[in-house]
Amino acid sequence: MSERLTVAKTYKLYVGGAFPRSESGRSYPVQDAKGAFLANAAQASRKDVRDAVVAARKALGGWSRATAYNRGQVLYRVAELLEGRREQFVAELGASEGLAAKRAQSIVDLVVDRWVWYAGWADKIATVLGAANPVAGPYFSFSVPEPTGVVGVLAPQSSSLLGLVSVVAPVIATGNTAVVVASQDRPLPAITLSEVLATSDVPGGVVNVLTGRTAELAPWLASHADVNALDLTGAPEATTTELERAAAGTVKRVLRAGAAEPDWTVAPDVKRLRAFLETKTVWHPKGT
Repeated sequence: MSERLTVAKTYKLYVGGAFPRSESGRSYPVQDAKGAFLANAAQASRKDVRDAVVAARKALGGWSRATAYNRGQVLYRVAELLEGRREQFVAELGASEGLAAKRAQSIVDLVVDRWVWYAGWADKIATVLGAANPVAGPYFSFSVPEPTGVVGVLAPQSSSLLGLVSVVAPVIATGNTAVVVASQDRPLPAITLSEVLATSDVPGGVVNVLTGRTAELAPWLASHADVNALDLTGAPEATTTELERAAAGTVKRVLRAGAAEPDWTVAPDVKRLRAFLETKTVWHPKGT
């Protein structure tokens, strides 16, 4: 009896809740930490960026209008599924980032815990960041945070899962939708995460994941008129200024990248929750 051949996994894009191949038909080889071949990943094109933005815009209305409590429950469900696929993520992190088993396990534990942390913030953001403003007059004045809209996210290049979750979870916890360009050289954990999102309660289009060449996709995302904000965390340092100029053409809110990626293992704070929120102030008359 001949030895059975294993079924090779096909790594596709994640757009609008589905897993299409790139419209260009392109793919590129992904290597492990030692340079050995791991898989072929879909190489997204400008057209794929446009399709992902359309999907994110379509999903924005329903997601942003959902109650904060509901969004928190949906995000918590993602954490449950992440926990259930823990061993798969450990194996992929070990291959992609060259981590020892114990280190990969600790990173995956951090990923699950971080997702739970942001899920818990979903119904507390308005209380913490909103305000009832004292005014001199017969009025009530309230300031409430609202989502910015569609956010383009250039995911961290080195931290393919923990860094990815650290930049995507706060975007959707605050009611935004996301178009994510995954780590160019380490895209496989991002696609596996998208499989978790697809089987959770996250509506299709809330998170869209593209794999491919960051330098090719980032300018189209930065200049797209229907993208409201841009996270440059994973942008090559040499291209940051150019991308900011492109984003300025459509008056996007930009979260600027630092000279180096932060230490993602450090406990998060509320800065990223504030990054893609707009404050709306409402005046209402009182008295007779």
